[in-house]
Order: sequence, then structure tokens, then C-alpha cells
Amino acid sequence: MTSEEHPEPEVRRRDEAGKPAGQQAESLREADGDPRGSRGRLKLTDPKAIRALAHPMRWALLEALGDAGTLTATQASDMLGESPANCAFHLRTLAKYGFVEEAGGGRGRERPWRQTYDGMSWQTRQEDPEVSHAGEALDQVWMDRMLTRARRSLTSTTSWPGAFDDGVLGGSTSRLYVTPAEADELYEEMRQTFDRVVGMHHRFADRRDPKLRPPDAVPVEFVLLGYPILDTLPLPDGDEEQSNDDVPE
Repeated sequence: MTSEEHPEPEVRRRDEAGKPAGQQAESLREADGDPRGSRGRLKLTDPKAIRALAHPMRWALLEALGDAGTLTATQASDMLGESPANCAFHLRTLAKYGFVEEAGGGRGRERPWRQTYDGMSWQTRQEDPEVSHAGEALDQVWMDRMLTRARRSLTSTTSWPGAFDDGVLGGSTSRLYVTPAEADELYEEMRQTFDRVVGMHHRFADRRDPKLRPPDAVPVEFVLLGYPILDTLPLPDGDEEQSNDDVPE
């Protein structure tokens, strides 16, 4: 499941396991070799760091930092409608686990903060139940925010900026009956295309810097989801004889 480049974290839940738990997020950053100086992706394996991030206010702060580039606690409070003290507390907590860092250039107690990464990943289905439970809590926070945004926008298309053509953006779904192996193959094929077009190194990546965005640029979120349906209804037994009620007169 991915939520890409709102310029919030690129969230990638389908990822390989194998890194030990018990490390802070900052120690698991992957170098990506991007000449534009991107900061790489965090691979979250420490349940304490994952749980620290599984908080709506902290996730909102990361999204705000993705939008603004840098923020002081006071600036964040203006954006989010929270008190500066509350924002400062949560920013310090995010810094403790390596998600943000001081950007420098502040005056007095007004310290600007910035993200330390361009994307992050975690894997919920783990042998360690503590990691799995922490991942599920973070899944809930991420899904709640992402789906709330999608519902708000997709049910208010008349409020979109006038330059958006009807029918270009929106949503589509497809239900297939496939084996788990086939589903993995399909998802991987779609994910590779998704990463190529709107992943961490897409052609608009330099616009993470607010100063490089065109005047008419607006945030547009693209989401790739794939999941087994857990609440399907049982099919009727095809061998049962047709009841009298089902026989047309």
C-alpha cells in the first residue's frame, strides 16, 4: 500500500523484511544515489519509533513540513490550529526518533524544523508481534488521514480549481478473482509503474522546495491500493433445488 508524494512521506508498506528491530528511524535511512540531493527513505523497524509516529498530530506535522519545507512550532500551530507548546512537544518527539531535525537559522526559541527523509516504509506483517501491533496502529493513522482527504475531495469536485478538466482526475476500481501469487505479481507490476511516474524521483521532485513550485501548482495526491476483500458474502449453494418462491408464475 502506498501513499506517494503529497510531499508528505512516500509511504511504502509492501517492503522486504530483514532489518533488526530496536533501531531508531534515522539509523535505517537508505541511500538512493539521487544527484538532486534527496535524503533517501526511512525503513521503520523499531516498534517504539513506529508507535511514536502512530499519532494523528505527529503525522499532521510531518505532512505540514512536507508542504512548507521548514516550520517553527509557532508556524506549525498556525497551520494546524494547535498550540505552539503542543506542536513543540510533538516536534521534539519526532526528532527523538529521527523523523525531523533542526533546519538552522532560527531566532531565540523559534527553531525551524524539517523532515530528515524523502520517503519511509514499514512492514506490518512481522514475526515480532510488537512490531506488527505498532505497524497496525500506524496503518490506522495513515489510512484515516489519506482516506479522509480522498473522501473530502472526491465528493466535492465542484470545489476543485476551475483549471481541472472534468473526468481527468478521480478514481477507479477493479475486482479480480486471483490467487495470492497472482495478486502479488499484478501489484508489483502496478507499483513499478507507480514508482516510475510519481515515486520519489518523479520529474517534479524538485518542487518539494516551495520556492520552486509554479504559482498555480496545487497538491494532488495519487494513491495505489491493493487488498483482499475480507467481508465478502457467502455464495448460494448452486446444488440446492429451486424453491417454489423462485418459480415464476
